[in-house]
This record gives sequence, structure tokens and C-alpha cells, in this order.
Amino acid sequence: MFISNAYAQTAGGTQEQLFGFLPIILMFAVLYFLMIRPQMKRAKEQKSMIDALAKGDEVVSAGGIVGRITKVGESYITLEVSQGVEMQLQKSAIQTLLPKGTIKAL
Repeated sequence: MFISNAYAQTAGGTQEQLFGFLPIILMFAVLYFLMIRPQMKRAKEQKSMIDALAKGDEVVSAGGIVGRITKVGESYITLEVSQGVEMQLQKSAIQTLLPKGTIKAL
């Protein structure tokens, strides 16, 4: 009287299951194109910029230090921040490559 009857499901549930997963699949596709793909593109551009660093380039470090590159090594660069003042930084610390002539007087 208080217990309801239990009925077996029909065999045609595979199409319903596919439509149940469709929103999840669409969310992953949107996530890929809006977040993951642009992040990978930005990382690729950053790596190519770091690989192309050369002596005389003017750069900004991740800490905001502006200077001109005087030496380029395997994983370190030497940055002249003022006349006679040089700092050694990791290449990965370089954030932005500035156009030539941006730094007026060092």
C-alpha cells in the first residue's frame, strides 16, 4: 500500500544517454577554445620571444626592471639597468621585449 511498484526500463536508453552527455561535451569544447587554446598560444609566443633574445635588446623583466641586454647565456642574461650597473637574470624572467630606442639614457 505504501510501497510503489518498480518497473523495468525500456532498452532504448542509449540515445537518451548520448543527449545527457551532450551539454558536458559542449562545455569542454567551449572551455578548450576560450581558455586552453589561447593560453597555449601565449606560452608559445613567450617561448619564441625568449629564444630570440639578443645582445642590445631592450626588455622589461617580470619584476618591472627595465634594461638593455649585454650578455646572453644558455639560461641567464646580463641586463644593464643603468650605466655601469648590471644584473644577472634568468631568461624566463623576461616579460616584454621593448622596441629599439625605448630606453633613453642608461
